[in-house]
Amino acid sequence: MRIGLLTEGGYPYATGEARLWCDRLVRGLPQHEFELYALSRSAEQEERGRVVLPEHVTRVWTAPLWAPADDGRSYPRRERRRFADCFKDLVRGICAGEAGPFAAGLYGLAELAREQGGLYAALRSETAVRAVEAACRAPGARRSVRCAQVADLLEFVDALEQLLRPLSLDWYEDLREVDVCHAAAGGVAALPGLLAKRFFGVPLLVTEYGVRLRAHYLERSADPAPARGGAGDPAGGPRLAVRALLAAFHVRLACEIYARADLLVAGNAHARRWQERCGATRDRMRTVYPGMEADRFATVGEDPDRGDPDTLVWVGRVEPAKDLVALLHAFAEVRRTAPDTRLRIFATAAVPGYLADCRSLAAQLFPDEAADAVTAGENPVTFEEIGGPEAPTPADAYGCGRVAVLSSVIEGFPITLAEAMFCGRATVSTDVGAVCEVIGGTGLVVPPRNPRALADACLSLLNDPERARRLGAAARARALELFTTEQNVAAFREAYLWLLARGPGRAAPTVPFEQPPEARVPGHWTSPSWAPNPEAAV
Repeated sequence: MRIGLLTEGGYPYATGEARLWCDRLVRGLPQHEFELYALSRSAEQEERGRVVLPEHVTRVWTAPLWAPADDGRSYPRRERRRFADCFKDLVRGICAGEAGPFAAGLYGLAELAREQGGLYAALRSETAVRAVEAACRAPGARRSVRCAQVADLLEFVDALEQLLRPLSLDWYEDLREVDVCHAAAGGVAALPGLLAKRFFGVPLLVTEYGVRLRAHYLERSADPAPARGGAGDPAGGPRLAVRALLAAFHVRLACEIYARADLLVAGNAHARRWQERCGATRDRMRTVYPGMEADRFATVGEDPDRGDPDTLVWVGRVEPAKDLVALLHAFAEVRRTAPDTRLRIFATAAVPGYLADCRSLAAQLFPDEAADAVTAGENPVTFEEIGGPEAPTPADAYGCGRVAVLSSVIEGFPITLAEAMFCGRATVSTDVGAVCEVIGGTGLVVPPRNPRALADACLSLLNDPERARRLGAAARARALELFTTEQNVAAFREAYLWLLARGPGRAAPTVPFEQPPEARVPGHWTSPSWAPNPEAAV
């Protein structure tokens, strides 16, 4: 089978969270032929290079979303009029929240780009700015976009040109030949697959381990909040209007993708609820948990007595969403009852300002303690990094204690929680995102932003080592059943076959048997598997 894998900011580049599971998927299905269509997010990402690809990846197409894409094309008068009509439909759908005009405008622009070339100049023209302004002022437009001023319109048009850049790519003549388009994320990454389905009938599979619409909301919520003001307030109106316009675009794009995709794969029930709220139907939805390499955690997981029973372990990215402030206050409550307990915080990455705040709070709550007058003091809370001398790998970090803690206020699929389960650790977590779905009764769950409840749950496991051992064993068994690479690859193998068996409505060749079946066999089918590779001998 021939799979067109669509990515944004991940595989095959050397950075990106989506890179790992895409790489495991491709390597786990050597019987299929993969073609990669990758959108990059930054110059730094491209400079770091790509990962080494297996032989059954036959083609790699890349395109940047960050670099200027002016191809020097300008449309004749008739095509400019056609562009204006399509773009008006698109922005009317965005500003008024109407699905029909949005879809008509999107596909109309795609057809124009396919026939006449790139849309860069047209999308940045005065015609586009005036169309957005008219849509914002039109009856039925959302109140949040009516206050848009000239600076807002220019900023939004600039952002929209980057978001719609996949419409101008030259990928589609190749995508029409694949058997399945697999978008590794929603949003802009799925646009080429959406057009391939629209124009050529190629089945579209969309996988979302992190819902792109949700990620957009979280990214925008981290921006500095503007002051509230009226339509003429330059401190309030512009920023709010641009946020509203971009959010409306992502909502409409998500709804269109969910309505047209042949199969939607979510990483957990939390992501499925987002998809359902945007119009996805359950008959086209499946849940496939992310696959992880269980062997990396086998040594720690199969040794239940490894680790200090009086140590709590936290692993993850140090950022406000992880709420380490609440964890430190909870640990202060733990120390009042169990003064010998330690908390070890292992950072995989960090927001520098937030990490400094957490260090300062830990120093205030827990002054350095010394056993006697000649011994140097030691803080019961330590901040360490994965890759350091005491924890070269995540497995070593989890192995430092018997109880792993997750204190987040925002989570999607909690990867660190699944890793702790592979290591056979009892877990104490806040009830956010897919936490309850992941642990499935093998750990303790408390409300978020509740240090007292978090402290009580930690104390219950610290005071009952046998219960912690039982929960850890149950957690490891659940992780081995649900979250391994093998189950993930098997699920996608079945999904590909299911899509192929449904028989998409694609145009039949003009000449019967024009394409011989052996031409579609992936890999070097003319050479037997036992034959030596002449390139390897060089």
